[in-house]
Amino acid sequence: MMTRNRLHVVRALAGSVAVLVIATSMAYADQTEREQAASEVAEAFLGELGEAVTREMIKGGPRETIKVYAELAQDIAGRLSREHGWRVTRVGTRVRNPLLGMPDAWEQKVLAEFAARAAKGEAFADMTHHEVVSEPAGQYFRFMKPIAIQPKCLFCHGLSDQIPESIRSVLRMQYPFDAATGYKIGELHGAVSIKQPLRTGNK
Repeated sequence: MMTRNRLHVVRALAGSVAVLVIATSMAYADQTEREQAASEVAEAFLGELGEAVTREMIKGGPRETIKVYAELAQDIAGRLSREHGWRVTRVGTRVRNPLLGMPDAWEQKVLAEFAARAAKGEAFADMTHHEVVSEPAGQYFRFMKPIAIQPKCLFCHGLSDQIPESIRSVLRMQYPFDAATGYKIGELHGAVSIKQPLRTGNK
């Protein structure tokens, strides 16, 4: 027969396991909720940016899209960041402006993972990545959604012979350290990156 002390120990262990299971379930549900919210913001960002690019291309040709990425993309990202209290931005595998879009170490790792997954046959459109990351300033929920090169991207990001001279001249003038060319359709261009600070009791 189980002694009273052993019975107390078993009950305490069972209680601890139950608490752990509940805490794990809550953490999983919380991350699922955050992932869904981040995915919606990423889609909104890409949708609004894509509409702006199409509108400017129809209005003034491919050259006008440079202005969209140079100005409007930052405006959209800034507005979404303020609305949600997150950092919403674009990062690239190769950047046009070294001061903007340069991935940090975590983002570089995820971009490499996206490329590896694509090499195994997974479509970029179906990919996302999220995790909780501990940094010196605290913990963050981080999310990324890849961006692939589309046909219209080649006007500004393709091989040299695919970029019209009128655009090349603008790029040389505005971006003397431009490295964001030489892409082919379907290649990984970069990603939408979202960084959300985690605060106790505040989602």
